[in-house]
Amino acid sequence: MKILIALICCLLPFAGMSQTTYPATITVAQDGSGDYTSIQSAINSMRAYSPTPVQVFIKNGVYTEKIIVHAWVTNVTFIGENSDSTIISFSDHTGKQYGQDSAVMHTFLTATCWVQGNDIRMENLCIENTAGRVGQAVALQVDGDRFVMHNCRLLGNQDTLLTANDRSRQYFKNCYITGTTDFIFGPATVVFQSCTIHSKNDSYITAASGLANQRFGMVFFDCRFTADEQVKKVYLGRPWRAYAKVAIIRCHLGAHIRQEGWHNWNNVGNERTAYYAEYGNTGPGAAVDKRVRWSKQLNKRALRNYTLTRIFENWIP
Repeated sequence: MKILIALICCLLPFAGMSQTTYPATITVAQDGSGDYTSIQSAINSMRAYSPTPVQVFIKNGVYTEKIIVHAWVTNVTFIGENSDSTIISFSDHTGKQYGQDSAVMHTFLTATCWVQGNDIRMENLCIENTAGRVGQAVALQVDGDRFVMHNCRLLGNQDTLLTANDRSRQYFKNCYITGTTDFIFGPATVVFQSCTIHSKNDSYITAASGLANQRFGMVFFDCRFTADEQVKKVYLGRPWRAYAKVAIIRCHLGAHIRQEGWHNWNNVGNERTAYYAEYGNTGPGAAVDKRVRWSKQLNKRALRNYTLTRIFENWIP
C-alpha cells in the first residue's frame, strides 16, 4: 500500500501536463501579425518528421535570412503571398570568410535556402542570392526527395539552383530561373514544366552530373529559354560529371542558344558518356541540323519514356 501511495505521489505533478501541440498552419510576418517574424524561427518550431501536413503562410516582405529546412522537417508547404514580393534573400558566395576561424566558404555552403527534408513544397516565393558576379553563389539547394516548387522565382548568377543528391526527385512548375554560368546544376532527377530559363551572360545553362545507372537527369518540358538583350552565345549545357543527362522537349529556344547546343567541357571522353537529347523544340535556337553529332534527337517511340510516372518512378507531384 505504501508503494502504491508513493507511486501516486510521484505521478501527481504530471497529471496536469498536456502533450506539446504542433499547429497545422503557421503564419510568418515581419510586422508581428503572424506567429513568427522570421522563416527560420517557424521552421525550428516544427515537429520532427511530422505525420501530418503543415502549411506555412509567408506574408510579403524581404526576409534577409539564410534558411535551412532540416532533414527532420518533412511534409511542409511554404506559401508566399506573391513571388514578386515575398522574397528570401542572402548573399553568401565562394571565397567568403565565415566563422570565428575565418574559414573560406565553398559552393555547398552558399545557398540562401537549403532544403534537406523530404516532401517539401514551395509556392509563390522568390529566393535570391544577391552576392553578384563573384563566383559560385547558390540561391536554392535541394537535397530532399519529392520536392515541388510552383510559381516561384530563383534569382542569381553562377550556380543559382543546385539540384543536389542523385536519389532526389524534384519538380519545378511555372518557375522563373535566372543566372549566368551553370545556373542549373547537380545530380538529381528533375523535371522543369512550363518554366522560363533566363540567361544573363554568354555561358552555359545546365551542368548536370548523376550516376551511370541513373535513367534520367534534368528534363525540360514546354519551357521558354530567354536571355538579356546583349546575350548572344549560350550553350544548353555541359557535363559537370561524365554521365550528365539532359532532355529538352517541346521548348522554345531563343536566338541566344548556340547552334551546336552542347559543350563537352573540354573532354572528348564526355561525348561517349553524357546524354543530351531534344524533341520538338521551336524558336531560332532550335537548330536541329547544327547540333553536335554526339547529342540526340528523340523520336516518338523514345519520347514515350518521358512521362512523370517513369521519370519519377511512380511518384506524381
